[in-house]
Amino acid sequence: MLRTSAAVGQPASVPAAIVPSPAALPDVAVAAVRSRVLRARPDEKIAMSFAPLTHRVMILVEVELADGAVGVGETWANYPSWAWRERIATIREGVAPLLVGRRFTDTAEAHRTLLRRLRPLGRQWGAPGPIHQAVSGVDLALWDLAARHAGVSLTRLLADHPEPPTEVPVYGSSLGPTGVVETAERCAALGLTAVKVKVGFGAETDLANVRAARRVLGDGAQVFADANQAWSLDEALEVTPALADLGVAWLEEPLAGDRPEQLAELTRRTGMPLATGENLYGAAAFTPYLRDDAVRIVQPDLSKVGGITEFLAVRTAATATGHTVNPHLYNGAVATAATICAAAASRATRLVEWDIRSNPLRAAADALLTDRGTVRVPDQPGLGIDLDPDQLDRYEEQLP
Repeated sequence: MLRTSAAVGQPASVPAAIVPSPAALPDVAVAAVRSRVLRARPDEKIAMSFAPLTHRVMILVEVELADGAVGVGETWANYPSWAWRERIATIREGVAPLLVGRRFTDTAEAHRTLLRRLRPLGRQWGAPGPIHQAVSGVDLALWDLAARHAGVSLTRLLADHPEPPTEVPVYGSSLGPTGVVETAERCAALGLTAVKVKVGFGAETDLANVRAARRVLGDGAQVFADANQAWSLDEALEVTPALADLGVAWLEEPLAGDRPEQLAELTRRTGMPLATGENLYGAAAFTPYLRDDAVRIVQPDLSKVGGITEFLAVRTAATATGHTVNPHLYNGAVATAATICAAAASRATRLVEWDIRSNPLRAAADALLTDRGTVRVPDQPGLGIDLDPDQLDRYEEQLP
Protein backbone atom coordinates (compact mmCIF):
# COMPACT_ATOMS: atom_id res chain seq x y z
CA MET A 1 0.00 0.00 0.00
CA LEU A 2 2.85 2.38 0.82
CA ARG A 3 6.29 2.88 -0.61
CA THR A 4 9.18 5.06 0.51
CA SER A 5 10.59 7.54 -1.96
CA ALA A 6 12.80 10.61 -1.86
CA ALA A 7 11.61 13.24 -4.31
CA VAL A 8 13.94 14.22 -7.14
CA GLY A 9 15.93 17.28 -6.18
CA GLN A 10 14.88 17.01 -2.53
CA PRO A 11 17.09 19.12 -0.24
CA ALA A 12 19.20 17.13 2.18
CA SER A 13 17.50 18.88 5.11
CA VAL A 14 14.09 17.48 4.15
CA PRO A 15 13.68 13.84 5.24
CA ALA A 16 12.46 11.24 2.78
CA ALA A 17 8.74 10.66 3.16
CA ILE A 18 6.47 7.72 2.67
CA VAL A 19 4.63 8.41 -0.59
CA PRO A 20 1.28 6.63 -1.01
CA SER A 21 1.02 4.48 -4.10
CA PRO A 22 -2.15 4.66 -6.19
CA ALA A 23 -4.90 3.01 -4.17
CA ALA A 24 -6.21 -0.31 -5.47
CA LEU A 25 -9.87 -0.50 -6.48
CA PRO A 26 -12.02 -3.64 -6.48
CA ASP A 27 -11.94 -5.58 -9.74
CA VAL A 28 -15.55 -4.61 -10.41
CA ALA A 29 -17.02 -2.35 -13.08
CA VAL A 30 -18.44 1.06 -12.29
CA ALA A 31 -22.23 0.76 -12.40
CA ALA A 32 -23.29 4.37 -11.86
CA VAL A 33 -22.08 7.90 -11.15
CA ARG A 34 -24.70 10.01 -9.37
CA SER A 35 -24.87 13.58 -8.11
CA ARG A 36 -26.97 15.40 -5.52
CA VAL A 37 -27.09 19.18 -5.12
CA LEU A 38 -27.66 20.53 -1.62
CA ARG A 39 -28.04 24.29 -1.07
CA ALA A 40 -28.76 26.15 2.17
CA ARG A 41 -28.98 29.84 2.98
CA PRO A 42 -26.53 30.75 5.76
CA ASP A 43 -27.86 32.23 9.00
CA GLU A 44 -25.67 35.31 8.58
CA LYS A 45 -24.28 37.36 5.72
CA ILE A 46 -20.98 35.99 4.35
CA ALA A 47 -18.97 38.55 2.42
CA MET A 48 -15.82 38.10 0.35
CA SER A 49 -13.77 40.89 -1.20
CA PHE A 50 -15.18 39.92 -4.63
CA ALA A 51 -18.80 38.82 -3.95
CA PRO A 52 -21.12 37.65 -1.17
CA LEU A 53 -21.78 33.95 -0.60
CA THR A 54 -25.57 33.64 -0.89
CA HIS A 55 -25.83 29.86 -0.35
CA ARG A 56 -23.89 27.05 1.19
CA VAL A 57 -23.47 24.43 -1.54
CA MET A 58 -22.52 20.77 -1.35
CA ILE A 59 -22.58 18.68 -4.50
CA LEU A 60 -22.27 15.05 -3.52
CA VAL A 61 -20.82 12.63 -6.07
CA GLU A 62 -21.48 8.92 -5.62
CA VAL A 63 -19.62 6.24 -7.54
CA GLU A 64 -21.34 2.86 -7.31
CA LEU A 65 -19.73 -0.40 -8.38
CA ALA A 66 -21.55 -3.39 -9.83
CA ASP A 67 -21.21 -5.23 -6.50
CA GLY A 68 -23.11 -2.45 -4.70
CA ALA A 69 -20.13 -0.75 -3.07
CA VAL A 70 -20.45 3.05 -3.03
CA GLY A 71 -17.88 5.79 -2.55
CA VAL A 72 -18.83 9.39 -1.82
CA GLY A 73 -17.04 12.58 -2.87
CA GLU A 74 -17.75 16.32 -3.02
CA THR A 75 -17.04 18.89 -5.71
CA TRP A 76 -16.66 22.63 -5.04
CA ALA A 77 -19.33 24.92 -6.52
CA ASN A 78 -19.53 27.98 -4.26
CA TYR A 79 -19.15 30.53 -7.08
CA PRO A 80 -20.86 31.67 -9.18
CA SER A 81 -24.34 31.10 -7.73
CA TRP A 82 -25.30 29.02 -10.81
CA ALA A 83 -22.15 26.86 -10.78
CA TRP A 84 -24.09 23.83 -9.51
CA ARG A 85 -26.03 23.65 -12.79
CA GLU A 86 -22.84 23.48 -14.84
CA ARG A 87 -21.37 20.90 -12.49
CA ILE A 88 -24.27 18.52 -12.78
CA ALA A 89 -24.09 18.70 -16.58
CA THR A 90 -20.33 18.12 -16.58
CA ILE A 91 -20.58 15.09 -14.30
CA ARG A 92 -23.57 13.60 -16.12
CA GLU A 93 -22.45 14.22 -19.70
CA GLY A 94 -18.67 14.44 -19.39
CA VAL A 95 -17.53 12.31 -16.45
CA ALA A 96 -20.05 9.50 -16.07
CA PRO A 97 -19.78 8.14 -19.65
CA LEU A 98 -16.01 7.72 -19.18
CA LEU A 99 -16.44 5.58 -16.06
CA VAL A 100 -19.66 3.59 -16.26
CA GLY A 101 -19.14 0.02 -17.44
CA ARG A 102 -15.36 0.12 -16.98
CA ARG A 103 -13.05 -1.53 -14.47
CA PHE A 104 -10.10 0.45 -13.07
CA THR A 105 -7.07 -1.07 -11.40
CA ASP A 106 -6.57 1.87 -9.07
CA THR A 107 -7.46 5.50 -8.43
CA ALA A 108 -4.63 6.77 -10.63
CA GLU A 109 -5.89 4.93 -13.70
CA ALA A 110 -9.37 6.41 -13.33
CA HIS A 111 -7.93 9.88 -12.74
CA ARG A 112 -5.73 9.66 -15.86
CA THR A 113 -8.68 8.51 -17.93
CA LEU A 114 -10.80 11.47 -16.87
CA LEU A 115 -8.16 14.15 -17.35
CA ARG A 116 -6.88 12.73 -20.64
CA ARG A 117 -10.35 13.11 -22.15
CA LEU A 118 -11.67 16.16 -20.28
CA ARG A 119 -8.66 18.45 -19.91
CA PRO A 120 -8.54 19.27 -23.69
CA LEU A 121 -12.24 20.15 -23.54
CA GLY A 122 -11.59 22.43 -20.59
CA ARG A 123 -8.80 24.10 -22.52
CA GLN A 124 -11.05 24.80 -25.51
CA TRP A 125 -13.87 25.84 -23.20
CA GLY A 126 -11.59 28.14 -21.24
CA ALA A 127 -12.74 26.32 -18.11
CA PRO A 128 -9.97 24.23 -16.57
CA GLY A 129 -11.40 25.02 -13.12
CA PRO A 130 -14.81 23.41 -13.60
CA ILE A 131 -13.21 20.35 -15.19
CA HIS A 132 -10.82 19.83 -12.28
CA GLN A 133 -13.59 20.51 -9.77
CA ALA A 134 -15.79 17.84 -11.35
CA VAL A 135 -12.91 15.37 -11.46
CA SER A 136 -12.16 16.19 -7.82
CA GLY A 137 -15.58 14.99 -6.70
CA VAL A 138 -15.19 11.68 -8.50
CA ASP A 139 -11.61 11.22 -7.33
CA LEU A 140 -12.63 11.71 -3.68
CA ALA A 141 -15.36 9.09 -4.15
CA LEU A 142 -12.89 6.62 -5.66
CA TRP A 143 -10.42 7.11 -2.79
CA ASP A 144 -13.28 6.57 -0.35
CA LEU A 145 -14.06 3.33 -2.18
CA ALA A 146 -10.41 2.30 -2.16
CA ALA A 147 -10.03 2.90 1.57
CA ARG A 148 -13.22 0.98 2.31
CA HIS A 149 -12.01 -1.84 0.07
CA ALA A 150 -8.72 -1.94 2.00
CA GLY A 151 -10.58 -1.79 5.33
CA VAL A 152 -8.64 1.26 6.55
CA SER A 153 -9.28 4.93 7.16
CA LEU A 154 -8.46 7.38 4.39
CA THR A 155 -5.78 8.83 6.66
CA ARG A 156 -3.96 5.50 6.82
CA LEU A 157 -4.15 5.16 3.06
CA LEU A 158 -2.64 8.63 2.55
CA ALA A 159 -0.10 8.74 5.38
CA ASP A 160 3.46 9.86 4.65
CA HIS A 161 4.58 8.78 8.14
CA PRO A 162 3.82 5.68 10.18
CA GLU A 163 1.91 7.22 13.10
CA PRO A 164 -0.67 9.82 12.02
CA PRO A 165 -2.13 11.88 14.87
CA THR A 166 -5.63 11.36 16.22
CA GLU A 167 -6.25 15.14 16.28
CA VAL A 168 -4.94 18.04 14.21
CA PRO A 169 -4.90 21.78 15.03
CA VAL A 170 -7.38 24.07 13.30
CA TYR A 171 -7.73 27.79 12.74
CA GLY A 172 -11.04 29.62 12.58
CA SER A 173 -11.65 31.33 9.25
CA SER A 174 -14.27 33.72 7.84
CA LEU A 175 -13.91 36.48 10.43
CA GLY A 176 -15.16 39.76 8.98
CA PRO A 177 -15.78 42.13 7.41
CA THR A 178 -18.51 42.71 10.01
CA GLY A 179 -19.15 41.20 13.44
CA VAL A 180 -15.49 40.39 14.04
CA VAL A 181 -15.71 40.77 17.83
CA GLU A 182 -18.64 38.36 18.12
CA THR A 183 -17.04 35.86 15.75
CA ALA A 184 -13.70 36.06 17.55
CA GLU A 185 -15.48 35.48 20.86
CA ARG A 186 -17.06 32.36 19.36
CA CYS A 187 -13.58 31.20 18.31
CA ALA A 188 -12.27 31.77 21.83
CA ALA A 189 -15.19 29.79 23.30
CA LEU A 190 -14.27 26.90 20.98
CA GLY A 191 -10.68 26.94 22.23
CA LEU A 192 -9.27 28.21 18.92
CA THR A 193 -5.95 30.01 19.24
CA ALA A 194 -5.53 30.81 15.52
CA VAL A 195 -7.92 32.74 13.27
CA LYS A 196 -8.05 34.23 9.78
CA VAL A 197 -9.54 37.66 9.16
CA LYS A 198 -11.00 38.61 5.80
CA VAL A 199 -9.40 41.74 4.35
CA GLY A 200 -9.73 43.66 1.10
CA PHE A 201 -12.52 45.96 2.26
CA GLY A 202 -10.44 49.12 2.61
CA ALA A 203 -7.39 49.67 4.81
CA GLU A 204 -9.32 51.30 7.64
CA THR A 205 -11.81 48.42 7.92
CA ASP A 206 -9.15 45.76 7.44
CA LEU A 207 -6.81 47.06 10.14
CA ALA A 208 -9.67 47.70 12.57
CA ASN A 209 -10.85 44.09 12.13
CA VAL A 210 -7.38 42.65 12.71
CA ARG A 211 -7.06 44.79 15.85
CA ALA A 212 -10.46 43.57 17.05
CA ALA A 213 -9.56 39.92 16.58
CA ARG A 214 -6.28 40.44 18.41
CA ARG A 215 -8.00 42.30 21.25
CA VAL A 216 -10.47 39.44 21.82
CA LEU A 217 -8.04 36.54 21.40
CA GLY A 218 -4.97 38.05 23.04
CA ASP A 219 -1.33 38.36 22.11
CA GLY A 220 -0.80 34.59 22.24
CA ALA A 221 -3.16 33.89 19.34
CA GLN A 222 -2.04 33.54 15.75
CA VAL A 223 -3.83 35.91 13.38
CA PHE A 224 -3.78 35.46 9.60
CA ALA A 225 -5.36 37.60 6.85
CA ASP A 226 -7.03 36.62 3.57
CA ALA A 227 -7.52 39.19 0.78
CA ASN A 228 -9.07 36.84 -1.83
CA GLN A 229 -6.90 38.50 -4.51
CA ALA A 230 -8.28 41.97 -3.75
CA TRP A 231 -5.17 44.12 -4.33
CA SER A 232 -2.72 45.25 -6.95
CA LEU A 233 0.94 44.92 -6.04
CA ASP A 234 1.14 48.62 -5.14
CA GLU A 235 -1.92 48.37 -2.89
CA ALA A 236 -0.52 45.29 -1.17
CA LEU A 237 2.84 46.99 -0.63
CA GLU A 238 1.01 49.84 1.07
CA VAL A 239 -1.13 47.82 3.49
CA THR A 240 1.07 44.78 4.22
CA PRO A 241 3.54 46.55 6.57
CA ALA A 242 0.60 47.72 8.70
CA LEU A 243 -0.71 44.14 8.87
CA ALA A 244 2.76 42.96 9.88
CA ASP A 245 2.87 45.58 12.65
CA LEU A 246 -0.35 44.10 14.02
CA GLY A 247 1.25 40.66 14.16
CA VAL A 248 -0.39 39.04 11.12
CA ALA A 249 1.54 35.78 10.75
CA TRP A 250 0.75 35.18 7.07
CA LEU A 251 -1.22 36.79 4.28
CA GLU A 252 -3.33 34.73 1.89
CA GLU A 253 -3.99 35.52 -1.78
CA PRO A 254 -3.08 39.20 -1.58
CA LEU A 255 -2.74 39.92 -5.31
CA ALA A 256 -5.25 40.01 -8.15
CA GLY A 257 -4.06 37.52 -10.75
CA ASP A 258 -2.03 35.59 -8.17
CA ARG A 259 1.13 35.87 -10.31
CA PRO A 260 4.10 34.14 -8.66
CA GLU A 261 6.65 36.77 -9.70
CA GLN A 262 4.59 39.52 -8.07
CA LEU A 263 4.08 37.44 -4.93
CA ALA A 264 7.84 36.91 -4.75
CA GLU A 265 8.36 40.67 -5.03
CA LEU A 266 5.83 41.33 -2.26
CA THR A 267 7.63 38.82 -0.03
CA ARG A 268 11.02 40.31 -0.87
CA ARG A 269 9.96 43.88 -0.14
CA THR A 270 7.88 43.28 2.99
CA GLY A 271 9.11 40.02 4.53
CA MET A 272 5.49 38.90 4.98
CA PRO A 273 4.99 35.12 4.62
CA LEU A 274 2.43 34.50 1.88
CA ALA A 275 -0.04 31.69 1.19
CA THR A 276 -1.95 30.74 -1.95
CA GLY A 277 -3.22 27.80 -3.98
CA GLU A 278 -6.98 27.40 -3.52
CA ASN A 279 -7.54 28.56 -7.11
CA LEU A 280 -4.82 26.49 -8.77
CA TYR A 281 -5.82 23.46 -10.82
CA GLY A 282 -3.62 20.39 -11.12
CA ALA A 283 -0.34 19.81 -9.32
CA ALA A 284 1.75 21.24 -12.17
CA ALA A 285 0.20 24.67 -11.61
CA PHE A 286 1.90 24.85 -8.20
CA THR A 287 5.43 24.52 -9.59
CA PRO A 288 6.16 28.25 -10.10
CA TYR A 289 4.86 29.04 -6.61
CA LEU A 290 7.39 26.68 -5.05
CA ARG A 291 10.29 28.57 -6.66
CA ASP A 292 11.98 31.81 -5.62
CA ASP A 293 10.16 31.96 -2.28
CA ALA A 294 6.96 33.15 -3.97
CA VAL A 295 4.98 31.69 -1.06
CA ARG A 296 5.67 29.86 2.18
CA ILE A 297 2.35 28.02 2.40
CA VAL A 298 0.49 26.25 -0.42
CA GLN A 299 -3.25 25.64 -0.06
CA PRO A 300 -4.61 23.08 -2.52
CA ASP A 301 -8.33 22.47 -2.14
CA LEU A 302 -9.18 18.77 -2.41
CA SER A 303 -12.54 19.54 -4.02
CA LYS A 304 -10.99 21.80 -6.68
CA VAL A 305 -7.38 20.86 -7.46
CA GLY A 306 -8.23 17.48 -9.01
CA GLY A 307 -9.00 15.48 -5.88
CA ILE A 308 -6.73 13.51 -3.61
CA THR A 309 -4.64 12.29 -6.55
CA GLU A 310 -3.52 15.82 -7.47
CA PHE A 311 -3.30 16.83 -3.80
CA LEU A 312 -0.76 14.07 -3.17
CA ALA A 313 1.39 15.30 -6.06
CA VAL A 314 1.29 18.84 -4.64
CA ARG A 315 2.20 17.49 -1.22
CA THR A 316 5.18 15.58 -2.56
CA ALA A 317 6.53 18.60 -4.46
CA ALA A 318 5.97 20.97 -1.54
CA THR A 319 7.61 18.60 0.93
CA ALA A 320 10.67 18.42 -1.31
CA THR A 321 11.06 22.21 -1.19
CA GLY A 322 10.27 22.59 2.51
CA HIS A 323 6.91 24.32 2.02
CA THR A 324 3.96 23.97 4.35
CA VAL A 325 0.77 22.44 2.90
CA ASN A 326 -2.28 23.80 4.70
CA PRO A 327 -5.23 22.75 2.49
CA HIS A 328 -7.99 25.23 1.74
CA LEU A 329 -11.40 24.19 3.06
CA TYR A 330 -14.77 25.92 2.65
CA ASN A 331 -17.14 23.06 1.93
CA GLY A 332 -19.66 20.58 3.24
CA ALA A 333 -19.20 17.49 5.37
CA VAL A 334 -17.61 15.17 2.80
CA ALA A 335 -14.82 17.51 1.69
CA THR A 336 -14.29 18.47 5.35
CA ALA A 337 -13.74 14.85 6.37
CA ALA A 338 -11.45 14.21 3.39
CA THR A 339 -9.39 17.32 4.14
CA ILE A 340 -8.96 16.40 7.80
CA CYS A 341 -7.79 12.93 6.78
CA ALA A 342 -5.32 14.37 4.26
CA ALA A 343 -4.03 16.88 6.81
CA ALA A 344 -3.46 14.23 9.47
CA ALA A 345 -1.66 12.07 6.92
CA SER A 346 1.18 14.52 6.31
CA ARG A 347 3.85 16.21 8.40
CA ALA A 348 3.86 19.01 5.81
CA THR A 349 0.50 20.22 7.16
CA ARG A 350 0.44 22.44 10.23
CA LEU A 351 -3.18 23.61 10.39
CA VAL A 352 -6.62 22.78 9.01
CA GLU A 353 -9.01 25.58 8.06
CA TRP A 354 -12.35 25.60 9.90
CA ASP A 355 -15.00 27.99 8.58
CA ILE A 356 -16.49 29.45 11.75
CA ARG A 357 -19.82 30.53 10.25
CA SER A 358 -22.98 28.43 10.13
CA ASN A 359 -23.10 25.59 7.63
CA PRO A 360 -25.86 22.98 7.97
CA LEU A 361 -24.33 21.00 5.10
CA ARG A 362 -21.29 20.30 7.28
CA ALA A 363 -23.31 18.89 10.18
CA ALA A 364 -22.05 15.33 9.76
CA ALA A 365 -18.48 16.55 10.33
CA ASP A 366 -19.14 19.20 12.98
CA ALA A 367 -18.84 16.69 15.81
CA LEU A 368 -15.16 16.27 14.87
CA LEU A 369 -14.40 19.76 16.24
CA THR A 370 -13.15 19.63 19.83
CA ASP A 371 -13.11 22.39 22.47
CA ARG A 372 -9.31 22.58 22.49
CA GLY A 373 -8.51 24.04 19.07
CA THR A 374 -8.34 20.73 17.21
CA VAL A 375 -10.43 18.36 15.13
CA ARG A 376 -10.57 14.63 15.65
CA VAL A 377 -9.36 12.55 12.72
CA PRO A 378 -11.94 10.04 11.44
CA ASP A 379 -10.67 6.51 12.01
CA GLN A 380 -13.36 4.36 10.37
CA PRO A 381 -12.81 2.84 6.89
CA GLY A 382 -13.03 5.39 4.12
CA LEU A 383 -13.89 8.98 4.96
CA GLY A 384 -15.15 7.88 8.34
CA ILE A 385 -18.35 9.94 8.58
CA ASP A 386 -22.01 9.08 8.12
CA LEU A 387 -24.34 11.45 6.29
CA ASP A 388 -27.87 11.79 7.68
CA PRO A 389 -30.33 11.75 4.75
CA ASP A 390 -33.15 13.10 6.94
CA GLN A 391 -31.04 16.13 7.88
CA LEU A 392 -29.88 16.78 4.30
CA ASP A 393 -33.01 16.05 2.28
CA ARG A 394 -34.58 19.43 3.07
CA TYR A 395 -31.71 21.18 1.26
CA GLU A 396 -31.74 19.10 -1.92
CA GLU A 397 -32.37 20.72 -5.29
CA GLN A 398 -34.71 18.68 -7.46
CA LEU A 399 -32.83 17.97 -10.68
CA PRO A 400 -34.51 17.24 -14.02
